[in-house]
Amino acid sequence: MFRLTSLNLNGIRSATSKGVEPWIAATGPDCICVQEVKAQAADIAGRFEQLAGLQGHFHFAEKKGYSGVGVYTRHEPSEVIVGFGSAEFDAEGRYLELRFDTPARKLSIISAYFPSGSSGEERQQAKFRFLDAFHPHLMQAKGQREFILCGDVNIAHQPIDLKNWRSNQKNSGFLPEERAWMTKLLHTTDPGGGLVDVYRQLQPDATDTAYTWWSNRGQAYANNVGWRLDYHLATAGLASGARSTTIYKTERFSDHAPLTIEYDWNL
Repeated sequence: MFRLTSLNLNGIRSATSKGVEPWIAATGPDCICVQEVKAQAADIAGRFEQLAGLQGHFHFAEKKGYSGVGVYTRHEPSEVIVGFGSAEFDAEGRYLELRFDTPARKLSIISAYFPSGSSGEERQQAKFRFLDAFHPHLMQAKGQREFILCGDVNIAHQPIDLKNWRSNQKNSGFLPEERAWMTKLLHTTDPGGGLVDVYRQLQPDATDTAYTWWSNRGQAYANNVGWRLDYHLATAGLASGARSTTIYKTERFSDHAPLTIEYDWNL
């Protein structure tokens, strides 16, 4: 089985101070995709190149203490792709693709961090620009290779993906346009779709147990007022191998919980 985890760290230094490295060692993922590293190359050097024996690869934001994604893996990639070709969003450190190609197949593991629009209209418009630019990139990749994108997508797709969906219909993360983008991406017959929400494939009806993010305001975590913002989005061939999923909530390393899915294949 191939064990793949996605986790928004909300700062790698913060998450490691809260015990994420021993947890990685104990759970033994083959690969862990991380988002919101909030560090630069100089911060990683000598401390975070590896976690629990897994080798890290990174895409840092130009702005210090902001965004950034990474993939820690026990397998050596055949190629590392930093950024997806958008000058605006590659500067924000939002996309890292590790390719594990062989003569028999082309396969990628991607860590992605979608923009949040919750801080105001300016960032919401940036989020829409990201979605517009990112969709054709995913469609092009789908035509060329199998892949799994792990990431904080910052979109709750359906009402079962967040606690208070009625009161959030005008809020970033559950806007009609964002949800429509996800619907198209996951559509089984639309040529602009074809990807699989792997968690939902395994847990089609989960509600309160599906959340991966809780606001730090109020008693959101204590009351499980959460959102499902973290995903594995896979091509159909890889998604068909998914066997089990876990959202780990026993310890908190971040305002997000780690999402792990086990697949019946190996790199």
